[in-house]
Amino acid sequence: MGYNLIILKLREGALMSIQNAEKNGIAIAGNIIVDIINIIEKYPEKNMLTNVFDIQNMVGGCVCNTIIDIAKMDPEIKLTAIGKVGNDDHGRFVTSQMSDYGIDVSGVIVSDTLPTSRDYVMSEKESGERTFFYASGANGDFDVDDVDENKLDCKIFHAGYILLLEKLDEEDAEYGTKMARLLDKVSKKGIKTSIDVVSSETGLFAQKIIPALKYCDYAILNEIESCKVTGLSPRNEDGSINEENIKTTMEAFIKYGVKDRVIIHCCEAGFMLDAKGNYTVVPSLSLPSGYIKGSVGAGDAYAAACLYGLHNDYDGEKLLEFASCAAACSLSQPDAISGMRNKDEVIKLASLYPKQKLNLK
Repeated sequence: MGYNLIILKLREGALMSIQNAEKNGIAIAGNIIVDIINIIEKYPEKNMLTNVFDIQNMVGGCVCNTIIDIAKMDPEIKLTAIGKVGNDDHGRFVTSQMSDYGIDVSGVIVSDTLPTSRDYVMSEKESGERTFFYASGANGDFDVDDVDENKLDCKIFHAGYILLLEKLDEEDAEYGTKMARLLDKVSKKGIKTSIDVVSSETGLFAQKIIPALKYCDYAILNEIESCKVTGLSPRNEDGSINEENIKTTMEAFIKYGVKDRVIIHCCEAGFMLDAKGNYTVVPSLSLPSGYIKGSVGAGDAYAAACLYGLHNDYDGEKLLEFASCAAACSLSQPDAISGMRNKDEVIKLASLYPKQKLNLK
């Protein structure tokens, strides 16, 4: 390599380092959903009738839940929502909800042909048990070209959910999936990339997730989603967490290409493995009886806290403890976002409740 070319490469590297140092904020892209929650007497058998006591509209999906949680943790952080909604009242509802928290929604595209994605939730009044009916709508049309990487001004770009974004889940001859192509074009702008996955009945976890891992800096999944990729069971026959399989799965994710950290969370604990081999486990909080009012947003709350911690360079133990506290906040309310608090109140839960005693095998 000639002297002038070497100097040029060094200058390019220095410029990239300066650009990366200046980047701040988090962009969340993907599923934007309105949850239409029906409070019902009980779930009826086929062809039978039940009473509906109340109907509530709430925000849902990776984008809304995760980004509003971060905004509630820290109103000063720069946040950008990216996705697609319909030209309808539901679309205006979810975007206005995010805007109210100071979130930039200029990256949310309005479709004139498809409605906002809806999740019809049937929630039994007494038991609280829920049944979900999902209508894809505009989410199903969200594609690679809907993200203008040249307008992104953030430190971290988080995308989700894989397995619930039809266009981005499609095969790509060069990258494996369109999601992988999207992550690559974003990462080429010097932006850290991250993914989340939906817990789905599909058997396509490995097929749809592995291609994206090559272009990820971070992967944040629960124990079921992650172990579906490797085919290992996250739990032992007695129901306890199989730590060996969790760690093996994380190691596999690093081999598949995750550049920085893999985070796997479950009810009992959070696990982290970084590309240097550093491994961290932090048990979840032991919450008192009656504390948990709903779990619909706990996974997104955990991911939100992880992203906030990554953005602020938390070490492994601090990040996982903060994420555990954030999930506990979410569990205190029946919907996805009402339980979240500011970052100081979130971490305070670590002093209020003890950690669970893990039975790892």
